[in-house]
Amino acid sequence: MPLDPMPDWVPPRRRQIGEAIRTARRHAGLSQLQLGERVGRDHKTIHRYEVAASVPTLVDLLLIADACDIPLADLVR
Repeated sequence: MPLDPMPDWVPPRRRQIGEAIRTARRHAGLSQLQLGERVGRDHKTIHRYEVAASVPTLVDLLLIADACDIPLADLVR
């Protein structure tokens, strides 16, 4: 059951994770389109993850970490 309202610390944490995704993607030399192709999402979804407009699933985070050749912990730390 989702929390309503969401705790105050959640939105900033989502933005941090989005920034980590963007940083990892750029370090891997991938565009949003290329990363999306590797993880089975469109580039708009990757953009939404990076700006914290939507929340990636655990599976998406695992695939993104693998595509960027980094440990999952680096994305969510």
